Amino acid sequence: MTDGPRRLAVIGAGPAGLAASLAAAARGIHVTLIDAATAVGGQFYRRPASGLGARRPSALHHRWRTWRRLEQGLAGHLEAGTAECLTDHHVWLVERTGASTGAPPEFTVHALVGPLQERSVGVRADAVLLATGGYEKVLPFPGWTLPGVVTAGGAQAMLKGGLVVPGARAVVAGSGPLLLPVATGLAAAGVEVAALVESLDPRRLPRGAGALAAEPGKVAEAVLYAARLLRHRVPFIPLHTVVEAHGEARLEAVTVAALGPDGRVRSGTGRRIPCDTLAVGHGMVPHTDLAEALGCRVDGTKVGVDDEQRTDVPGVWAAGETTGIGGAVLSLAEGHLAGRSVAARLRGTGPDPRSAARAVRVRARARSFSAALDALYAPPAHWTDQVTDATVVCRCEEVTAGRVREAAADLGAGDVRTVKLLTRAGMGWCQGRICEPAVAGLLGCEQTPARRLLARPVPLGVLARAGSDDDDRSPGAGSPSEPGLTSPRLDRQ
Repeated sequence: MTDGPRRLAVIGAGPAGLAASLAAAARGIHVTLIDAATAVGGQFYRRPASGLGARRPSALHHRWRTWRRLEQGLAGHLEAGTAECLTDHHVWLVERTGASTGAPPEFTVHALVGPLQERSVGVRADAVLLATGGYEKVLPFPGWTLPGVVTAGGAQAMLKGGLVVPGARAVVAGSGPLLLPVATGLAAAGVEVAALVESLDPRRLPRGAGALAAEPGKVAEAVLYAARLLRHRVPFIPLHTVVEAHGEARLEAVTVAALGPDGRVRSGTGRRIPCDTLAVGHGMVPHTDLAEALGCRVDGTKVGVDDEQRTDVPGVWAAGETTGIGGAVLSLAEGHLAGRSVAARLRGTGPDPRSAARAVRVRARARSFSAALDALYAPPAHWTDQVTDATVVCRCEEVTAGRVREAAADLGAGDVRTVKLLTRAGMGWCQGRICEPAVAGLLGCEQTPARRLLARPVPLGVLARAGSDDDDRSPGAGSPSEPGLTSPRLDRQ
């Protein structure tokens, strides 16, 4: 590691990564912010490309002033040289060295560069903060692979980032608070939203009244969305779920049906809704690949952290959705606390909890609110009943639900990994990130972390060239330093 300021690599430039970067840089730590997107902001602050000429990009967002403060703060640190930002950099591995010898840990973050991803760079750091966000939980149903069926977040990304809509007549369905901004956003963009179909029973809302009341701003947000739905005359159909999507070459209609108190579809309640777009979502799953590869503790599906957002691996912090899905407010608070903690630990001053008391309170309230939402918004308890044997579960390998059930019933498979070995479900391009929740649901088992050496597909050419021509992004570095495949670092992963 070169002499000079202590260095922090922040992976992920969404709300948590941005807040952490600003907090650490303001306290004398040199920050390298790395993100796979072409611009910072993450999904929450996704904006149209400048070439699209959006006249009012703020119309697609709330908390726009918070974004402007983050953007301006980052610009100030970039100009001052206390931070650098690497966009369009796709992290595939974080190497940790020094711990086994008793020396302070050091890290090299390896990232593929650009849209073709034919070159890798290495970023050296004294500490790493994982703010890698999450991805949508996909639950299959007959017809879900038809063109025109998209995830709720995918529809929102098209609108926010490309100023385009997926179709002319849409049904928004599933469960969770994301459905509200997606439905209102599509309606405001001129899409005829034929229905907002929510599996939640509104009669369950009083159960979370205490936690919800503690966040009046969030409640006001929901009321605002509801008012917009009324203004656009969007029908709201609660306690229903999508049971099938219909069409030949593309989506033509969906069938929704009522749910009983036990979470099962009630016979004879199906109704067919013509549409060319179905935006469906059932919540999010934390993105934990890098944490798992580093050996961090993962509690269920989220990275485990302490009160300072430290993982159990020295030198590694985590914040935002990777530690549990909770929204932008929670991500900002966790990121701020993580950045402060990194600065205090690297400078040897120790944390001062009193100076971060407000962020601690915000985090506590936001976590309580998120836990209440998790208890309220859950996929129908028996959603697998509607998944026919012919329904594709793993799109990459074209594995059907019937094959998964056969592996369980006839071959004794009781976990996701065994099903992967027997059926190839999860062996494709996404490495199970999309189909694992579905496979676990069909098996009736918990979704457990799957530790992967590499966090994303890497071209063989990049691996073959490792150690010879990869770039070292450490300032002052005079030569490439990417370790080769035979280096002890990769061999010990």
